[in-house]
Amino acid sequence: MPKIDANKLDLEERVIKTNKCQKTHKGGRTMSWNALVVVGDNAGHVGVGLGKARGVPDAIRKGIEDAKKQIVEVPLIGPTIPHEVVGRAGASRVLLRPAAPGTGVVAGGSVRAILEVAGVKDVLAKSLGSPNPINTAQATIDAFARLKEAGVVARLRGKTVEELLPKGMLAAMAAAAPKIEPAPAEEVAVETLAPEKTVAERPVHKKPVAEHPVAQEPVAVEAVAEEPIAVEAVAPEAVEETAPETAEKEEPEAAVTEGEQSA
Repeated sequence: MPKIDANKLDLEERVIKTNKCQKTHKGGRTMSWNALVVVGDNAGHVGVGLGKARGVPDAIRKGIEDAKKQIVEVPLIGPTIPHEVVGRAGASRVLLRPAAPGTGVVAGGSVRAILEVAGVKDVLAKSLGSPNPINTAQATIDAFARLKEAGVVARLRGKTVEELLPKGMLAAMAAAAPKIEPAPAEEVAVETLAPEKTVAERPVHKKPVAEHPVAQEPVAVEAVAEEPIAVEAVAPEAVEETAPETAEKEEPEAAVTEGEQSA
C-alpha cells in the first residue's frame, strides 16, 4: 500500500483513551502515561497511533505523530463501506457491515471514534473478541485494509460492476457519483457552427501578376535562350585560324608544277 502524505490532508485529531502506568522500583514508583489517538480527514483517510511519555500532553503529541505515519485510505461508496468485512488484531475481532442511508454509525468505544473520523456515515459494527481499546482500534484499521472496491473485484472475476453488486448498492453509487451538468444548447450550437463560418468567410488574398514570383520565370528562360547566340559568335574565329594552314600546304605543290613546266 503506498504511503500517504499527511501534510496534504486536513486532519482532525481525536484522543480515544489515556491510560496511566506505574512501575515500581527500589526507590519508589515511576508514573507514565500512554495515549491512543486517531487522525482523519472525514473523507476516507484515517490513522491510529499510540504515544507514551511521562506526561499526558507529551503522550498525546507522540500519538498524533505516530498516527500520521500510519494513515490508510478507506474505499467508500457514498456514506458507507462497499461490503462486509472482519478485522483482526490480537484477541480482538471487529465486524463491519454496510448500512442503508440514514442508519448512522452503530458502534461504540474506539471503533466509533475511528469510523466517524474516517468519514463513514452509515455502518453497522460489532466487537466479537477482546474489548481492549488498543487491539480493537488496530482491528478496525485491519478491516479497512481488507476492503476492496467493486471495480477491482469485477475485473478479477471477469464481470461487470452491475452484475456483481445488488440494486441498492448501485443506487447508492449513482447517488454518490458527482453529477456533470450538460452545457446549454445555445453554446453547443455556436461551437458547431463556428468552424463552418470561418471556412466560408475566410478572405482570399490575391497578389498582382507582376508581383507574383511565378511571373518572373519567363525571364530566366529568355536568358538561357541567348546561349546559342554566343556559340555562333565563336564559330567564325575557328574558321579563320584553320584557313592559313590549308594555304601553306598548297603552296609547295604549286611551286613544283612551275619547275616541271620550265624544264
